[in-house]
Amino acid sequence: MNIKQDVFYNEDSLYKDGIIKAVIDILNDKGFVYEKDGAKWLALSKMGLKDDRVIVKSSGEPTYRLPDIAYHREKFRRGFDLMIDVFGSDHIATVPDVLAAIRELGYDDSMVQVLVHQFVTLMEDGKQVKMSKRSGKVYTLDDLLDEVGEDVVRFFLIMRSISTHLEFDLDLAREQSEKNPVYYLQYAHARICSVFEKVEDQKLINANSDITVLDNQHEIDLIKQILRFPEVLKVACERNEPQYLPEYLRELASAFHVFYHNCRILGAANEALEVARLQLADTVRIIMKNALTVLGISAPEKM
Repeated sequence: MNIKQDVFYNEDSLYKDGIIKAVIDILNDKGFVYEKDGAKWLALSKMGLKDDRVIVKSSGEPTYRLPDIAYHREKFRRGFDLMIDVFGSDHIATVPDVLAAIRELGYDDSMVQVLVHQFVTLMEDGKQVKMSKRSGKVYTLDDLLDEVGEDVVRFFLIMRSISTHLEFDLDLAREQSEKNPVYYLQYAHARICSVFEKVEDQKLINANSDITVLDNQHEIDLIKQILRFPEVLKVACERNEPQYLPEYLRELASAFHVFYHNCRILGAANEALEVARLQLADTVRIIMKNALTVLGISAPEKM
C-alpha cells in the first residue's frame, strides 16, 4: 500500500527495559495505584474519571492500558511534539484512561490526537463477506491488494470518514470503468493528457492566455471548483480527514467532464479561446495529479 513504517517499536522492550515498572512506581508514588483482590488498580476516580481500572491482574499480567500509558510516556521522552493515535473503535474506552494517566505523569495530553477508526465490512453481491477467526476463514489485506490493486484499496479506505462504518464493495472495486470512483478520477486526468498529445502547435500550450474569454457557464463552474482546492486541502489536513479530497476530486472531475463535452478545446472558435481552454484543462490536470499524489494514488497519463 506504499506506507512506510519508520520505526517498529517492540512492546516487549517496555518490560525488558523497566519502563513499565517505572510508570507503576511513579503513579504509585503519586497515590494513583492501589491493590485490591490481588490486582493493581489505577485510581482514575482521583483523576476526574468515573471508574478505577485494573492495570495489573492478580495473575501478574498487565492489562493493555498499562503498556499504552508507558508507550506514550516514551513518545514524550523521545521528543515528539505531536502524536496522532489511530485506535480501532473497540478500544475507544481506553483513550480517556491513557490520557488521564499521561496528564498525571506530567505531560501535556493536548499533544496527543486520537483518531478512532470504525470497522470495515467487505461486501460482495450485496451481502457481507463472512469471516471467522475460529474457522480460519479470512480475507487479508494482501488478498485485497492482489485482487483490485493498491490504488483502489487506498482510495476506498480513504473516501469515507473513519468515524463511519465502511462497507467495502468488492464488486465496485473490481470494476474497471467509470463506475469505479478511482477510475473515474484517473480517467479525467488521462483524458486531459490525451488532449495535450493532440495539440499540433506546441506554441499554444505555453502561450499567455486571456482567461477573460472564459465566460461560458460550464467554464465558470469549472473555475469555481478549481478555486476551492487550497481550502479543501487545508481543511483535510487540519482535521486529519482525507475523505474531503476524494469528494472534492469527484466534483472537480464531474465539472471537467461537463466542460469537456460542452466546450470544444482543440479547434475552438478562435485561438484566444483555444489557448484559454487549454490552460483551464491543464490547471485541472495539475490539481488532479497533486491531489491524487497527496492521497498516495497514481495519476496515469493513459488508460
